Amino acid sequence: MYEKYYGFKERPFQLTPSTHLFYASKLHKRALAYLQYGLSQGEGFIVITGDVGTGKTTIANQLLAQLNQDEIIAKQIVTSKLEPDDLIRMIASCFNLVVTEHSKASYLDAIYNYLKRLHAQHRRALLLVDEAQNLPLAAIEELRMLSNFQLNGKPLLQSFLLGQNELNAIIQAPNMEQFRQRIIASSNLSAFAEDDTKAYIQYRLLQAGGNSALLSDDCFALIQRYSRGIPRKINTVMDRILLFGYLEERPTIDVDSVLAVLDEMSQEIANLAPAAPVVTERPPSASSSQAMLQELTTMLDNELEQKLKMAKELDALLKRQQQLLNSRDGKDSAD
Repeated sequence: MYEKYYGFKERPFQLTPSTHLFYASKLHKRALAYLQYGLSQGEGFIVITGDVGTGKTTIANQLLAQLNQDEIIAKQIVTSKLEPDDLIRMIASCFNLVVTEHSKASYLDAIYNYLKRLHAQHRRALLLVDEAQNLPLAAIEELRMLSNFQLNGKPLLQSFLLGQNELNAIIQAPNMEQFRQRIIASSNLSAFAEDDTKAYIQYRLLQAGGNSALLSDDCFALIQRYSRGIPRKINTVMDRILLFGYLEERPTIDVDSVLAVLDEMSQEIANLAPAAPVVTERPPSASSSQAMLQELTTMLDNELEQKLKMAKELDALLKRQQQLLNSRDGKDSAD
């Protein structure tokens, strides 16, 4: 909707991972380098973990886009809570293997024969397991057993595991020692710092054919606070900011535009109890803080004066009532 207005060739902040719009922060470069290193070794496991929305799947897609398909047959699976037998069937299915007998032994035999055929063609298989934190320990152990498929001392299948931070605890379980010994590298993706958030936004604006200076500099701190530096959340809020700018016919985005969008989005999710408070106001300057303090002091003084005045009036009222009672008592005694 807003692409033509801002001169974009494509939406710069779509939620679907795009290799063309991949921004390599320092941590993302390191994770991708680990994957490439592991691939060059041809053995062992590479484990990439991180919070939801930090870019694990994007990195996996980036790696797949760089592969020479004539040498490496790569398949990516997204796992749920699969038991070992179901995992074996899913792996066979992703490599398009057909079995006549639906037993675990038949599936394992089909996988092994397929891997041997690739080896004879001077090719090999790579399995990327996304959302690996969903796998039970027994299923991860099954992946380790598959890594034992070898021919002439060379592993026939290599696996990369991508998962949320819970995967770290699973791998650290006492009975996962053998699996840990097969890990040749691991990396954890964290959220962007503010500088990276700014660079990420400007990079995507430029890659999509737009103006990298579309947002004023004071916008980025607000976006950082709202998104907490998580790329997927940055994409969501930036998409809304650009839509707002288009609807309000604003050729550039200033802090007031960002504040309006953040306020609108905060009202939409008000009942979802966000993990961190969202700041949608400018931080007060020293002069405004002093003015606010002076105003507060004046209000307190006025309130105190009102209370003192009311206390005096109440005291006077009580005295008059006491005098009246005394007068009545004296009259009754005289009677």
